Amino acid sequence: MNKFRYSHEQVVWLEVPNEVSLAYQISGCPLRCKGCHSADTWKLGVGQELSREYLNSRLKQYQGLISCVLFLGGEWQVDELIARLQQVKQGGLKTCLYTGFEQVELAEEIIPHLDYLKTGRWMAELGGLDSPTTNQRFVQLSTGADLTHLFRKGN
Repeated sequence: MNKFRYSHEQVVWLEVPNEVSLAYQISGCPLRCKGCHSADTWKLGVGQELSREYLNSRLKQYQGLISCVLFLGGEWQVDELIARLQQVKQGGLKTCLYTGFEQVELAEEIIPHLDYLKTGRWMAELGGLDSPTTNQRFVQLSTGADLTHLFRKGN
């Protein structure tokens, strides 16, 4: 079995409204959306392992500076993703998943471990979350509120 790996790690401010997030771009995306800006991460096994120990060290390093951990992908490794989501929650932080799948396509056991969820494949002709024609949605799961509008200019 391939280990849970990421190709990019960074602190981000815009991907989750009102949160400072430690973001991990997880490798192995099976969707391969045309025009994807992260095509270099499609291959399973690319990048560094996101072990429990490594994630724990990063959570300690950023303690008091971040409020959320964002996983850009990883839902194709359900057990590994859930283990990391639980670890983040135990650390008192919020969780978010960016996925190209629709919510109904996700393994239902992932949802209870998330605070935020971005769904929808990238379709260049529809644009991303900042486009009024986007097919993507950003939802705060505790309230069911669709926060997609917050990504548009002027909001």
